Amino acid sequence: MKELKFKPALIIKNIEKILLGIIAFLTVIAVLQEIYSIYINGKVQLADLLLLFIYTEVLGMIGIFYVSNKIPITLPLFIAMTAIARLIILQGKGMDPIILLYEAGAILVIALACLAIRFKPANTYIYQSEDEDSSNKIRNNNLSNL
Repeated sequence: MKELKFKPALIIKNIEKILLGIIAFLTVIAVLQEIYSIYINGKVQLADLLLLFIYTEVLGMIGIFYVSNKIPITLPLFIAMTAIARLIILQGKGMDPIILLYEAGAILVIALACLAIRFKPANTYIYQSEDEDSSNKIRNNNLSNL
């Protein structure tokens, strides 16, 4: 008879998938609410499109996680840039110019972070050794360079 072992990692992984399923479901509801709001208002504004784009990115991030069990760090960064752009649009022309510069600077910093992540060296750390072949290649490459 097999002995049942307490596996906290498996429990956490299942809870994570359940929560992501709930987030996906609620995101779809939010999309439908936004589309209904656009229909009621009778016009589409750029802020509405950006909000729908944020919802799309959230759903894409959840989809990628379900397929690969990984969330690429660039997706939340894209969501952050889109959210800040939407904030700038919602604040309108009456906002303090220095606030606009701060917000634009935040977008620039996040964009530079995406660029830095995109061009990271190939011999960097593999997160939690998820890709054992890559981890072994990097480890062997680093040992041969000594």
